[in-house]
Amino acid sequence: MSFTCEQDAREVADHLGFVCDDANPIVTFRNPFGLDNWTLPILELLIVAGAVFALIHAWRRWRRDGDAVNLTLWFGSLVYLAIIEPPLYFPSWFGLNEYVGFIFSHNVFTVQFMFDRLPLYIVAFYPVISAVTYEVVRALGIFERRGPLAGAVAVAFASQVFYETFDQLGPQLKWWAWNPDNMINQPMFTSVPMNSMWVFASVSFGVLAWLAAKFSATKDLSGGQVTLRTLAAGILTPILMVVLAAPTRVGVNTGGEATLQRTLVIILLAILWLVGLWLLIEGTRATWNRPIGLASPQFVRVYPALYLGVLTVLWIASAPEFLGAVDGVTDRGTPIGSAWYSILCIAGSAWFVIAAMRAARPAGAVAGVGEKGAVAV
Repeated sequence: MSFTCEQDAREVADHLGFVCDDANPIVTFRNPFGLDNWTLPILELLIVAGAVFALIHAWRRWRRDGDAVNLTLWFGSLVYLAIIEPPLYFPSWFGLNEYVGFIFSHNVFTVQFMFDRLPLYIVAFYPVISAVTYEVVRALGIFERRGPLAGAVAVAFASQVFYETFDQLGPQLKWWAWNPDNMINQPMFTSVPMNSMWVFASVSFGVLAWLAAKFSATKDLSGGQVTLRTLAAGILTPILMVVLAAPTRVGVNTGGEATLQRTLVIILLAILWLVGLWLLIEGTRATWNRPIGLASPQFVRVYPALYLGVLTVLWIASAPEFLGAVDGVTDRGTPIGSAWYSILCIAGSAWFVIAAMRAARPAGAVAGVGEKGAVAV
């Protein structure tokens, strides 16, 4: 079906090393050892395993602790994905080709859906990043002390640092490729569209966290109530995301070098960093020597550190190719991300991980001493 593999899509697929013609419309399975490079199956395993862990955690939070927020985040993120992703992959199907055009393509992984456009790990990534960012913020008590709005802003900031640690690396390792000829992708920050950095890496997950906290924080909701509130959160997220993204689209397609959009996104990201760091500092100070006795702390104690650790290793492994890039392009012809911004995001993520792990200690553990007075190891 040629309309699923138009010329722009074919060129991006060729860059990534696969053919998009005659792709299976439902699902394709591939040998994980035969993918483009060794980082693809590692990323896939990390994210898919994280989604399973997050689902188990969400179910326990609801059934054992009576809190359905995690479950709303998990399934609400999939509702959001189902609404937002198909138009990005196939704009012509939705009459958006003139307004959106072909934006990007994922590489092919072990399990791929929808004419090879949607990898299984991307389906898993939405609930993973939702769970990771919500849990590190919850562990710092920001939702409890500051309320849903401040908590959502902290989640948006956490999403920025955790997401961009991944996002700045992906194009270099051919996890996906952007269509540089599409004006939607302009302006770019090295290899990443700046609009994506603001809207998809922060606004969307912050909005989803706010909706989940508003809708599902009530204790002991029934299954039907959780289902309806989850659907509402997932459906409203892209609507509010578009509203909050509007300032970054002022003056689009008016020619020039997208200077206005670049300036607006830089201002918005700077504000997010300033407010997010203030909330992170406040949360760290509040819990550093006064752990809050977090309910069901297993996920936050394990997975955020694993996520960040694996991505940091992949960054280190890619460093020689990164340092050898000429004019922002490696010998393989892949664009590199921003070194300084990635380091900032890795550092911010590490701060969240360490502070959240410390905050998630048993409530009686203070200054390295366990509940019974023994030195904690």
